[in-house]
Amino acid sequence: MNTSSLQSENQLSSRSIFIWRIVQTLVWLVGAGILFNLIFFPTIGLHLFWNILIPVAPALIVVAVGVWRNVCPMASNALLPRHMGYSKKMKLSIGQTDKLNLISVIALFLIVPLRHAIFDTNGLATAILILSLAAIAIIIGFLFEWKSGWCSGLCPVHPVEKLYGLNNKLSLPNAHCDNCFRCVTPCPDSTPGINPMSSKVTIYQRLTGFLMVGAFPGFVWGWFQVPDYSGITNIEQLITIYKMPLIGLLISSALFLILKRFLKERTLIAIFSATAVSCYYWYRLPALVGFGIFPNDGMLIDLSDSIPKWSLTVTVVATTLFFFWWIVVRKQNKTSWVNRPPYADISKNQIQVKSV
Repeated sequence: MNTSSLQSENQLSSRSIFIWRIVQTLVWLVGAGILFNLIFFPTIGLHLFWNILIPVAPALIVVAVGVWRNVCPMASNALLPRHMGYSKKMKLSIGQTDKLNLISVIALFLIVPLRHAIFDTNGLATAILILSLAAIAIIIGFLFEWKSGWCSGLCPVHPVEKLYGLNNKLSLPNAHCDNCFRCVTPCPDSTPGINPMSSKVTIYQRLTGFLMVGAFPGFVWGWFQVPDYSGITNIEQLITIYKMPLIGLLISSALFLILKRFLKERTLIAIFSATAVSCYYWYRLPALVGFGIFPNDGMLIDLSDSIPKWSLTVTVVATTLFFFWWIVVRKQNKTSWVNRPPYADISKNQIQVKSV
């Protein structure tokens, strides 16, 4: 099959675009509804966001990261200026993209522990966080070409997408980009088998990859060893919320460096990817139904008097086995998250970019 035929197949029909726009709008409205509740009905909003939406996201990214990339409400915000024709379409250099990726990882490591002190128990604070990120996403989308600034740059969820979406199976049409303008290289959406350590040319790429693969599993473990507080009242609490994630991060990093001597890089990345997401559900699922380490923290519904504790053990063991099978044991797919759309014809001035 020649390139033109393949690109033609990857071009969405008007009907398909219409359907995807409906889905994107519905998901965006769900996000807006959650935001409304966080402000005016914080108890409901906190449950909807932290105890329903967020627990679903990692599994969705593992199984079908392309679905998330197509319908993510924050992506819809970031790409709105481009869809409406208001983006300045500025092009980031590879070095600038690398710096944004590193900043996104650092932001992830800084923001997530603050959940224990602020966001898990304060609906308004969580709403302000979401609105702030949405504003940044829109501003970046107004300045830079397509997904380069936010979705593949500064978004703090993007590093997790690269880690958890390592062994993607389902490749979907790209529901945002009508043409490929080569806004970022390599394109995470269209590069088969991409992972946090795919690119290691610059120091920023190497550091970003190491933090997300080697350090992140321990960071996840350490996060679950900290209770929630109703605000930060002293420096000791602030130290506490970061101490255990940092300890876990260091242990995980050391283990990664040791195992790196004995295992192939791709295998090691897959093991650490599966470990991170398995660790998340190992602690998160019991907490959702009242069996967490810290009573009431992250609880959606209390089933501690209704179901036996061993049933949760069976559940978390099953999820761990699934993730290790899906990411590590299952044949490594060379499938991109979404299909690359036809390349834009730059010779006809379909794209106007400038360096920053």
